[in-house]
Order: sequence, then structure tokens, then C-alpha cells
Amino acid sequence: MKGRKGHLALVTGDASPSRCPAPPPYLSDQAKREWKRVATDLHKRRLLGPDMLATLESYCIAVGIVRETEDIMRAEGRMMASEEGPKPHPAFRMQSAAMREARLLAAELALTPHRRGKKGPEGMGDDDDLSDLGL
Repeated sequence: MKGRKGHLALVTGDASPSRCPAPPPYLSDQAKREWKRVATDLHKRRLLGPDMLATLESYCIAVGIVRETEDIMRAEGRMMASEEGPKPHPAFRMQSAAMREARLLAAELALTPHRRGKKGPEGMGDDDDLSDLGL
């Protein structure tokens, strides 16, 4: 091509800073524990950039809700007495919604084996040899 070469500029910043970010102070204890567990893994895989922090935060909040509602139902029971008879604890509906949300966000964060490209434990799904089954 004719003409001058374009000027190259050094882009500062990194998708994965040198330190793993700390959990936001307003997260619940359960959510902070999940942040520390997951953020470390994402940081090591260089997937934890500024654009992922809000998704990670939402995921940790959802997991925290799942664990908190489980503690409530463990203490109070999964079924509640009502005039119509036994019914599920109100925390069950919250837990179900939080589990669904956590599962969707885990996929967005590449935290599921499917999203990481793994097929399961070593040796599974690698071949179609059925000789060990006697077939």
C-alpha cells in the first residue's frame, strides 16, 4: 500500500488486571464467599474483565439467595401449614427463581463444564469404544 504507515499506539489496561478484584462490600456473606471462589478462577483464566464484573456480581447475589433460602427452609421446614393444608415454604419460590438465574449467569460467565468445553470427567466422551461393556 502507498502512503505512510499508521501510527501504532500502546493500549493501556488489561482485560485481566494483575490482582483479582475484591467483592463489593454490600454483598451478603454467602455472596462474598461465592465471589472469592469464582472470581479467582475467572481471573486465572483471564476472563474477569471490567465488562464481566456486573454479571459476576449478579451471579454471586443469586447464589447467595439460594444458600440463604436453604438455611431458612432447613430451620423452618420446607412445608408450611395453611388453612388449605400443607404448602411449600414461601422461600422455596425465591430459591427456585434464584437457582434459575444463577444457572443462566453461570453459563454467561463460562462457569459450567459445557461453556468451558469439557465433556465431563477424564476419559468420558473421548471415544466410542464399547468393548469394556461386553458388547
